[in-house]
Amino acid sequence: MLREITLGQYYPVDSVLHRMDPRTKLLGTLLFIISLFCANSWLGYLTAAVFLAITIRLSRVPFRFMVRGLKAILILLLISVSFNLFLTSGEVVWQLGILKITREGIRTAIFMALRLIFLVIGSSVMTLTTTPNELTDGLEKGLGFLNKVGVPVHEVAMMMSIALRFIPILIEEADKIMKAQMARGADFESGNLIQRAKSMVPLLVPLFISAFRRATDLAMAMEARCYHGGEGRTKMKPLCYRKRDRIAQVILTGYLCLIIGTRFIA
Repeated sequence: MLREITLGQYYPVDSVLHRMDPRTKLLGTLLFIISLFCANSWLGYLTAAVFLAITIRLSRVPFRFMVRGLKAILILLLISVSFNLFLTSGEVVWQLGILKITREGIRTAIFMALRLIFLVIGSSVMTLTTTPNELTDGLEKGLGFLNKVGVPVHEVAMMMSIALRFIPILIEEADKIMKAQMARGADFESGNLIQRAKSMVPLLVPLFISAFRRATDLAMAMEARCYHGGEGRTKMKPLCYRKRDRIAQVILTGYLCLIIGTRFIA
């Protein structure tokens, strides 16, 4: 299960999305998330699905690898769908005691499930096609205007990219610790949900120790390289918008307008 999480991983391959400016991909991810909350009809979600499918195709990342991360949110997805399915009022289509399913509840549950699935896959597209260094540079450059109001943009971008990069590292570390404890007789599979949660407690102590050790090593490495923040630093590969980025921005704007337009059609 732990290895199924794709958020924070980078898939090295040559594609149009990999070559795009990270600011364009950050903007695209933001607009895609906004579009998911603007969509309120089957036509809107169908448009989002087509756009996402084309994006995945352009990224050249295998579809199986892309959807693998959905297993990590399966419980959250089931809880969200169940709440919307049974607690939405409207025209009743099935009832058993206090439990009832309404036509509006089915519609809301399906839309919520699609929204969560598209949200995870859309965010994974950005991280799978953008290296941590590119992500840091893109955040710093894109939010550079906040420096004028005293926001340490470089430090914030650095922390976000490091945290994102540590996700697959900690997942791999947790998987190794779990396998080592299973080899010594630990059982993480049997029992109900509460018992399985309790069995994960011994896993947290060595995982936290490993995380703090890695953080200390990273801090010492940055100090050894005389890192003192972003002031006065230059870039070996400065970011530059190209023709493909401007075309992508026009397409993204058109896509968002199309999604908003579906609210008035359906």
